[in-house]
This record gives sequence, C-alpha cells and structure tokens, in this order.
Amino acid sequence: MSSPTDKQIDSAAKQGFAFGISIVAAALLFVAGLVSIFQGISAIANDELFVIGPNYIFEFSLTAWGWIHLILGIIGVLIAGGLALGADWARVAAIVIASLSIVVQFLWLPYYPAWAILIIVLDLIVIWAVSTWDPDRAYNL
Repeated sequence: MSSPTDKQIDSAAKQGFAFGISIVAAALLFVAGLVSIFQGISAIANDELFVIGPNYIFEFSLTAWGWIHLILGIIGVLIAGGLALGADWARVAAIVIASLSIVVQFLWLPYYPAWAILIIVLDLIVIWAVSTWDPDRAYNL
C-alpha cells in the first residue's frame, strides 16, 4: 500500500473545500431563490417598496419583473434541493440558473441596486463552487 503524494493530498484538500462550498452554494441558492420569490410576490402586488426611475432602457412593468423573479426563485429553490442531494443534473442547472439570475439582477439594478449587487456576488460564488467541485476525485487518495 503506497502513501498518498503531496499532489494527491493537495488535490483532495481543494476538492474537499469545493465540496463544502457546494453545500454552502446549495444553501445560498435556496436563500436567494426564496428571497426572489418574496421579491416577486412583492412586485406583483404593486408594493410601494420599489422606486422606478425614469427612462430605463430595459424597462418592464413592475408586474412583469415580479413574475420573472417569482419563476426564477421557484426554479432556484428546486435546483438547490437537487444540489444538496448531490444530483448531477443540479450542478449544471445551478450554473444555468445562477447565470440567468446574474443577467436578471443586472437588469434589476435601477430598482434595487444593493440587493442586485449582493445577489450577483452570491451567484458568482454558486457558479464557482459547483463548477470546481469534482465528486469523483474528492476522496480519492
């Protein structure tokens, strides 16, 4: 029985870190999806929380934005569940939904800039985590 090399130990440590971040990514995706659901419901209900600036080039009605956030939030919560269970399809779906969320949050910037920037950062962490974690190599020493 041979002992593991430094390269194997370093690789396993990186994969273990990425696995931990993937679990955190599932939790972040779940929370972001849940808040997006509430954000969507609030926008659909014509809540007075959102301020709409004049002449925005990517202008949609507040109700349309509400439905966009609601649908993306529901999909995000479902994908987060699959990601937490370790489903392979959920890793690809998490990257796709986080990428879509980045685009939507960029377009949502004039309505709620602080929240949009925070969600963009969280989506980038989700993308990094699920794209760097290789479950086949995580514990191969």
